[in-house]
Amino acid sequence: MSINATPLNEQIVLVTGGARGLGKAVTEAFLREGAKVVVNYFSSAEAAEAIVEKHPGRAVAIQADVRDRAQVDALFAQARELFDAPVTTVVSNALIDFSFDGDARPKAEDIAYERFESQFSGAVQGTLNVTQAALAGFDEFGSGRIITIGTNLFQYPVVPYHDYTAAKAALLSLTRTLAADLGPRGVTVNMLSGGLLRKTDASAATPDEVFDFIAAGTPLQSVTTPEEFADAILFFASPWARSVTGQNLVVDGGLVKD
Repeated sequence: MSINATPLNEQIVLVTGGARGLGKAVTEAFLREGAKVVVNYFSSAEAAEAIVEKHPGRAVAIQADVRDRAQVDALFAQARELFDAPVTTVVSNALIDFSFDGDARPKAEDIAYERFESQFSGAVQGTLNVTQAALAGFDEFGSGRIITIGTNLFQYPVVPYHDYTAAKAALLSLTRTLAADLGPRGVTVNMLSGGLLRKTDASAATPDEVFDFIAAGTPLQSVTTPEEFADAILFFASPWARSVTGQNLVVDGGLVKD
């Protein structure tokens, strides 16, 4: 089948957790390219509304907890009503209560399984909810794009964040099985995996010397910024990626070569 090659400026994009950190950079990247964006947020109402004020008519802010399927269904229904068209692209970015705090993280001997459950609920349950809620709109539109956010800690656990990395590894598996399952419906599903980003709210607790150590190990001698990472996300939503699915693209300045 032929996948729709919809230009970015004709897409309606949902970015979960789209008001702060990496999510904000992703939201602003799509808006820069002319897309309409649904800025989903959980508790960052003020930040979400600030984005909407700068882009009237092209950005809307909708509160929803991605872990709750009923709230996600309501989010899609509201977006459909506001834009009078279905969401065409989903960026599953929401991160549940996590801080990249290095030595302060729970170690193997004391980490509680509840931390794993929390990360799985955001990464896996959240992505499953938004995927399932998006499918009717994708079918109406004739195709769809789903983009998930992973980590280079799969390949290079320079700091062993056990719960976060395990959840993202499960999300990579889900990304690939969804790609296989949804391909016949014209839906592509891909992951972008970054390293530590300089900086987001989640990485604010990371010491500068850690950033410098990572930068020294990359061919580009730098730590990827949220804006650089967001630009790479645009590729998977663009017409040029219409035949790409089930992939994991590492965007970390070349630290990990996957």
